[in-house]
Amino acid sequence: MVRAGLTTGRLVRAGAELADEAGFDQVTLSALARRFDVKVASLYSHLRNSHDLRSRIALLALEELADRAADALAGRAGKDALGAFADVYRDYAREHPGRYTAARYRLDPETAAASAGVRIAQMTRAVLRGYDLSEPDQTHAVRLLGSVFHGYVDLESAGGFSHSAPDSQASWTWIVDALDTLLRTRPTP
Repeated sequence: MVRAGLTTGRLVRAGAELADEAGFDQVTLSALARRFDVKVASLYSHLRNSHDLRSRIALLALEELADRAADALAGRAGKDALGAFADVYRDYAREHPGRYTAARYRLDPETAAASAGVRIAQMTRAVLRGYDLSEPDQTHAVRLLGSVFHGYVDLESAGGFSHSAPDSQASWTWIVDALDTLLRTRPTP
């Protein structure tokens, strides 16, 4: 029997909120059941298991990131697009730390191929078109941007930059400027 008021969408949103509050690693069906004051068995009408819940939270996070990136990139190119794209990641991680972690959750290939992760990858390539990179340099650049954005956000969220000068915003701006310079002046072999 389906419990009144429980829907898959409502459970996924509550799981995403739980991820932001307690950490993505704390998201389980048991924790979600406690939040709704129901037995875990009540959730099986909507979710297969904790992996299913985490995958759905990851899909939600990817959709939110893709929507934010699309809004941020509209009408921008070059360094302006690069900075806006970078800020989407950093701002999302600050506002939704658990969902940000979820966005990097390993999805099965079929699910990943149908996710908003594909839109994000396309937008990354669109940002890089402003830098006249051919393959394989464009793929290297995609990996560079992902590494820098995710690495910086992870270090910053762990408090890695809180006790030193200059402040982390000044470093973030410097890094985005350096990436722009690298992408614009990368010598072709």
